[in-house]
Amino acid sequence: MEFEPTLEQEIRKGQLNDEKIKEIKELIKLDKAPGFQVDADGTVWHGDRICVPNIKSIRDLILKEAHETAYSIHPGSEKMYQDLKQKFWWYGMKREVAEYVALCDVCQRVKAEHQKPAGLLQPLKIPEWKWEEIGMDFIVGLPRTKSGFDSIWVVVDRLTKVAHFIPVKTTYSGAKLAELYMSVIVCLHGVPKKIVSDRGTQFTSHFWKRLHESMGTKLNFSSAYHPQTDGQTERTNQILEDMLRACAIQYGTSWDKSLPYAEFSYNNSYQASIKMTPLHWDQPGEKQLFGPGIIEDAERQVRMIRENLRIAQTRQKSYADNRRRDLEFAVGDYVYLKVSPIRGLRRFKVKGKLAPRYIGPFKIIDRKGEVAYQLELPDRLSGVHDVFHVSQLKKCLRVPEEQLQEDELNVQDDLTYTEYPVQILEMAERTTRNRVIKMCKVKWSHHTAEEATWEREDDLRADYPELFASQS
Repeated sequence: MEFEPTLEQEIRKGQLNDEKIKEIKELIKLDKAPGFQVDADGTVWHGDRICVPNIKSIRDLILKEAHETAYSIHPGSEKMYQDLKQKFWWYGMKREVAEYVALCDVCQRVKAEHQKPAGLLQPLKIPEWKWEEIGMDFIVGLPRTKSGFDSIWVVVDRLTKVAHFIPVKTTYSGAKLAELYMSVIVCLHGVPKKIVSDRGTQFTSHFWKRLHESMGTKLNFSSAYHPQTDGQTERTNQILEDMLRACAIQYGTSWDKSLPYAEFSYNNSYQASIKMTPLHWDQPGEKQLFGPGIIEDAERQVRMIRENLRIAQTRQKSYADNRRRDLEFAVGDYVYLKVSPIRGLRRFKVKGKLAPRYIGPFKIIDRKGEVAYQLELPDRLSGVHDVFHVSQLKKCLRVPEEQLQEDELNVQDDLTYTEYPVQILEMAERTTRNRVIKMCKVKWSHHTAEEATWEREDDLRADYPELFASQS
């Protein structure tokens, strides 16, 4: 029968050939190593802590036991160092502990960052003339009106802040949206040179792209899952939603009946960024007369608005950058990508608390502008746009040779994925005063059996009938 040597025996044996330990022993003899001592077996100690020789296998074993076992469960570097220093000592131990934690693939995937958001503010270029550049977005999920409308198409001029609110249906095709666009926007303001929008399916369709290619309009899409790119339209959406809530409470009418009044109220409100109301452009009077005077007056107002916008952008960038940090990557670096789990069922009303925060790592293949990067995504993420804002990325300091086995995540284009029950482990009955409730212990996707939860059987049958197909 053979017995494996204990860790302490390995350390004692390793000290015999370690040059640094030999130097410490010589200093002990000369009484020049305070705090160090040699026991009866010739082992060097620093107080109550054994001195670990510079042998990689021994130190890696210690670090792994203190970080990855079920008794430790991936502590942070400071906690791990404080735990280890009670038993062990070696030169540079705190630095090696910090490096080990920083290179841990599991920690990089699951731990939240407690830092300022990455990426300094990059304001869009100020337009040269009114209705040359516009922003557009959809407000969806509204109550269906008697006319069948359930969404609002918001179009905003990026220079004058004039907005149009168009009631639409989510079932509208690209051709119908193009017809509305021509009749409401183009006929009043002409063809814009540039449109800023998110990556909604309405804007990324081939029909929409071909339409604007034929008119010479450039489409600028936000990077994946970063609506701040078109912050002006998002802010307009918020104001409009508040207006419609107020109308619903005070007047009780259908929201599409209140939409014209909301548009007038918004366009007649003072805008701090341009220091005037958007409707100031269209006030009646002598300014509507044709001639060089009206042209000169319009040019003067455009210059004034552009200067006001420049001042506002500078002020906003200064405020925003105080709460952000600059972060850059190089082409060829590997990064983790932030995702958001969405649970399809109850799980104590908690959505994916135990799911990973990041997936990857993925290789950076190109830099797009100042704060966006293009990633080399696998085939299973082919439906996700491959350009991401820097705030969605975290640098991978070491690409793991063997990445963790993880279930296939059906990541959507907004970087969310849905969790679902995969197996019923156990069934039981809970008896109350008036009835008996059947319960099922459910194993969830991307989680182990130890993380299973109890759910009501009637809820499971309603939402996931396929779970019970094998039992029928």
